[in-house]
Amino acid sequence: MPVTYNQNDANHFVNEAPTMYYSGKTAVPIYDLTSIQKMQIIRRGISKKYLEKLKITTSLDYDSLAAALSVTRSTLINKKGEEKFSDQISERIVSLADLYSFGYEVFEDQPNFNQWMFSPNQALGGLTPFSIIDNHYGREEIRNLIGRIAYGVYS
Repeated sequence: MPVTYNQNDANHFVNEAPTMYYSGKTAVPIYDLTSIQKMQIIRRGISKKYLEKLKITTSLDYDSLAAALSVTRSTLINKKGEEKFSDQISERIVSLADLYSFGYEVFEDQPNFNQWMFSPNQALGGLTPFSIIDNHYGREEIRNLIGRIAYGVYS
């Protein structure tokens, strides 16, 4: 059953687990949201509070988050509480949360996926998945790799 999203639902996304979207009592992984739903979330803006929850869930520090989001560390640190990031940074944050949401679903174990992101991968020529997620194409490649793992293709 598809989940509908409206402007009033944005807080359900921002104030709960960062890789899930909450609508009433239903929790849906971010990767299951439509592009329109993700776009609406991005337009509302992502708060520093949400980024903090994502940071904890993914076990990333500010330096790693800054690298993954292609921003400076101070850009991430200088926001406070409910202050929102720009549309461009919000989009990158949602994209990162989307990727991690998909990985958590496929691996069925957050710590295992978090570790996998930093392990050299033969399918990537020995690079770690995390080392290439700083841009759209890198995140797309990792998403495809996770998808192959989901279907049992050696990757």
